[in-house]
Amino acid sequence: MKPMNTEKPTRSQLKRAAIIEAARTTFKELGVAATSMDKLAEVAGVSKRTVYNHFATKEALVMTLMTDLWEQALSQPTVVYHPHQPLDAQLQQLVRDDINYLQSKEHIEVSRMVIGHLFYTTEMQQELQKVIKAENAILRWIKAATHDEKLTVTDVEQAQTELQSLIKGQCFWPLIFQVEEPLNDTQKQQIANNITTMFLCRYKI
Repeated sequence: MKPMNTEKPTRSQLKRAAIIEAARTTFKELGVAATSMDKLAEVAGVSKRTVYNHFATKEALVMTLMTDLWEQALSQPTVVYHPHQPLDAQLQQLVRDDINYLQSKEHIEVSRMVIGHLFYTTEMQQELQKVIKAENAILRWIKAATHDEKLTVTDVEQAQTELQSLIKGQCFWPLIFQVEEPLNDTQKQQIANNITTMFLCRYKI
């Protein structure tokens, strides 16, 4: 078992965390454009100079919120490819985990911030690409299953993109644009089953 980190955070780390939390609540309440650095300093209980010392722009704060959320998701326990277990059960759980993450309230809120404020800026697109290209559990699983000769995948990144498109098309974008309500557990499982069936029909040996 990994030992717990008992080291206390520094004052600088505490101030940075306070600024991030202030951004999380204030951006949601007022919107990014209407939130000033003065307002962030006030809510965080720090000086405006301290805010700038940690984050040069509001855009940097928005990307930090997205990156932190993504890193939290990557750190969560998940399915690891197992050669002696059915592919469909493993992939269904991976897809279901991804659906739960995509439909989480915090993920939707932060995604709307990013899309609404930064979607068309070159800087945002470059930073977001770094986050998107980080290796996740689904990509690792596809690589392992292909290496074990259970899948006929010639381009694992393309296969992952296809799978993620199926997931996001039903579970992410409808929520972002508020055209559908969040899925219930039964709906999530049905979608995970359908996506797994389609993917394995295409790639399973």
